[in-house]
Amino acid sequence: MKIVVAGIIARYPFGGVTWCSLMYLLGLRALGHEVFYVEDTGECIYDPVENTLSKDPGYGTRYIHEALAPFDLGDRWSFVNWDTTWHGASRETVAAFCADADLFINLSGGSWFWRDEYARIPRAVFVDTDPVFTQLALAKGDESYVDFFRRFHHLFTFGANIGTPACDVPTCGFTWHKTWQPVVTDLWRTADGTAGDRFTTVMTWRIESFADVDGNKNIEFMKFMDVAARTPHPIELAVNGPQDLLHAHGWRTVDGMGVSRHLWDYRAYIQGSRGEFGVAKHAYVSRRSGWFSDRTECYLAAGRPALVQDTGWSAHLPAGDGLLAFSTPDEALAGLDRIQADYARHARRAAEIAVECFDAARVLPRFLETATR
Repeated sequence: MKIVVAGIIARYPFGGVTWCSLMYLLGLRALGHEVFYVEDTGECIYDPVENTLSKDPGYGTRYIHEALAPFDLGDRWSFVNWDTTWHGASRETVAAFCADADLFINLSGGSWFWRDEYARIPRAVFVDTDPVFTQLALAKGDESYVDFFRRFHHLFTFGANIGTPACDVPTCGFTWHKTWQPVVTDLWRTADGTAGDRFTTVMTWRIESFADVDGNKNIEFMKFMDVAARTPHPIELAVNGPQDLLHAHGWRTVDGMGVSRHLWDYRAYIQGSRGEFGVAKHAYVSRRSGWFSDRTECYLAAGRPALVQDTGWSAHLPAGDGLLAFSTPDEALAGLDRIQADYARHARRAAEIAVECFDAARVLPRFLETATR
């Protein structure tokens, strides 16, 4: 098949977001499909050097090219700036690819437009990487927003409980198919398997989008603020949050944007960790969405055990060895002790779970089976 993948690499030019789109592209290509990346959000790019939104797409377009070119995708992308100018491949090139394309995959709003080029593709699907926030936005009833989603043939979500009795989030009359982020596990394995000396995570303290939904990570993190001071196992947060507050409670911190500036920096940080200690956004937890982090999948693929807050995901994924869930500070502390007590076994099991549950060669065929029917 010929597949167009719309993502948000330039809008959020950081390692974690980049890997999300990239692993769809690489995973689909490995299955024998021809892929093309587009980005058409109608928004300005974020320039982390200037720390501002910029009307000049230069940083974003260079970033896309530098991310895709090492994988022989340097001529397989196009970026539509806020002023509707096209960068990278021309609009004519995109139109020619779309003319006989089979599937349009919109990752988390990689395009908010139904241009003629995309609309003529026979099957279109949306992948909701931000469950709860998406559904609550739809529930407001903005007709243009609802109509945008109605035009997709299928909707997918990383929230495994969305649309089930376990979660009270409104589905707004849509069917949300469960999927996971596909991971190209070969790209995350380390040469010698040597782990670092600290548990880590890469996190955003709070976001400004969906401001009317008080669902940010800081709300949940406050429940676990004393964990670092109560455990002998060092934990480091790559975070853009309140450094003084975190340090006062025993947390080690590094600049979250710094370790995420490029996809290779992000991967190296994860590979250099002992494991992940991860807290989820309040919206994911309070609504029991079943959301599971694509970042955590990468830790597992690198053979790094993960201890992450339960959003309801533990009903769908193996929890206990290599991947551990917690809901209280005491459970988090016990999980850290358990991993350290038999680290080699947990590291081995982490890598196994990554292949069994998240490997692109397993996730994407199931995804495509639904997407194309």
